[in-house]
Amino acid sequence: MNANTHGELDWVLVLAPYRKDAAYIEMLLVEHGINTRICAKTDDLTDLLNGVPAVILVTHESLTSQTIDTIASHLSLQPNWSDLPIFILLDRKAPQPRIRAELEKRWPQARQLFFQRPVVALELVSGVQSALLVRLRQRDVRDFIARERELRFELNHRVKNILASVTSIFRMTSRGADTIDALTKDFEGRLAALANVHSAVFEQGGDTVALRGIVDLTLKPYSTDTIKRFRAEGPDLMLTRDAGTTLALCLHELVTNAIKYGALSTAEGRISIIWEITASQPQMLRLEWSESGGPTVKEPTRAGYGTRYIRSALAAVFGEKPVVTFESHGLRCIVAGPVSNVMAKG
Repeated sequence: MNANTHGELDWVLVLAPYRKDAAYIEMLLVEHGINTRICAKTDDLTDLLNGVPAVILVTHESLTSQTIDTIASHLSLQPNWSDLPIFILLDRKAPQPRIRAELEKRWPQARQLFFQRPVVALELVSGVQSALLVRLRQRDVRDFIARERELRFELNHRVKNILASVTSIFRMTSRGADTIDALTKDFEGRLAALANVHSAVFEQGGDTVALRGIVDLTLKPYSTDTIKRFRAEGPDLMLTRDAGTTLALCLHELVTNAIKYGALSTAEGRISIIWEITASQPQMLRLEWSESGGPTVKEPTRAGYGTRYIRSALAAVFGEKPVVTFESHGLRCIVAGPVSNVMAKG
């Protein structure tokens, strides 16, 4: 048996019990680089079929009731994408119409090709080679269908997650809103932040997004060419989609708070976002948001939506609760956790 040039699954099962047919067919196919296995005994047929041949070649003499039944049972278990090619070599004197009708009835899940012996060698080899290519295309279709099914499940999962996020954002926003206008403005802003990070992940071409990209995307609407209000520094790091989404929403909440009460409410205010990866084991990601130059800060009597969300969301992603302090010169938020909790694999 020679090396299989069409792939590990692409081999031909030959059932030719009489004379030297099996040896001749095997020699002919092997000479043309086609992997071939011979079924010497009917009792071995089931095991050979379980090895999943790409093509079956049977002679007239091998078409016993047991063989037909065994192949029919095998075909009945084929998936929808499979249309197994079966070559049937018939003698001139065989009752060909009756055999064709019987096999088409018993083997409806197969693509049957009938040849009359003596068969021209080149014609048989060409037919088998074409059948192997067809089998390869069938597996391509199988893989495509499997991928499409996987994508549908993934899309359904993502849509559910997005809707759950939108619902949660609306509920928490509505609790802290005093007017319809305030609710509308805050809700639209938070939805825009959510949309921005999903756009960033899509443009990245996968399920990862750069931490620096998340920071730039969040701060861009509030930056100008003439005034440098933001300082953002840290190493390049690819985040998982979930971590990137959460971080973007948290940064949006911090920006919103800074616009209303903090550094961005004055012309002199500045914001620093610094992140670093420690050399310790396990490696830790530390991210710090700090404000300066704004009005004097006082700790609120009760935590608003933004603060509650930041604390719970960052704790869920980093595995550690963030430290949020209302220092007189500006708000400060520090969070740290294992890099493995947020970093994209691979």
